[in-house]
Amino acid sequence: MNLKNQKMNLVAAVAFMTLFLLAGSISEAQRRGGRGVAGSANESLFEGIENEQVLPMLRHLPRTHGGSNVPAADGRFLYDLILEKGYTRGLEIGTSNGYSGLWIGLALKKNGGELVTIEIDPRAADEARDNFKNAGLDDVIEVMTSDALDGIPKVPGEFDFVFIDAHKPEYYDYLQLVRHRMEQGGAITAHNVTGRDRSMADFEEAIMNDPGLETEIFSRHTISVSLVGEK
Repeated sequence: MNLKNQKMNLVAAVAFMTLFLLAGSISEAQRRGGRGVAGSANESLFEGIENEQVLPMLRHLPRTHGGSNVPAADGRFLYDLILEKGYTRGLEIGTSNGYSGLWIGLALKKNGGELVTIEIDPRAADEARDNFKNAGLDDVIEVMTSDALDGIPKVPGEFDFVFIDAHKPEYYDYLQLVRHRMEQGGAITAHNVTGRDRSMADFEEAIMNDPGLETEIFSRHTISVSLVGEK
């Protein structure tokens, strides 16, 4: 499938997801809070999630943790993208307590894949390992405790899915480390991409101007998705 068709399929899939979320009447305040308790408008985010170990964590983990988590709607966005594209070899840059990794890892497990996630803070990395174990996903998710700039080169092989959510001024450096290790048709995704953070300007310029990438920025989620064309 050529890059133009990949883009059309991605846009169509995201349009469907957006309508799905709007139909659930999700308020911006709820989305930013990452709330998803039973009976709330956000409950639609968890439709189709049948894993009884991970489901309570997807609902409640952001509410019980003082650190930074992606909103549940953004986790679902990544989950649906991975399933729709059939990705199997994932890399996450920036783990925190593992909330985004739960969404990514669950999708990759459904596809028969695996995830390596890199976290610089040893305490956060240990908490993420515990969360992945409690969710029954420790068989598909490996947590590497390392500065990502040092850790990425140590992860072997190529990737078809990358999620960047770490130190913003280093986004461009992360991109350079993964760009030529991406499989054709893969996706490089990044969080907090708004076009307003000047510390990320070099990254945003790179993904928009790289002729081998077809990039869309989904402002509702502040997530960029860059599909990889032929090498």
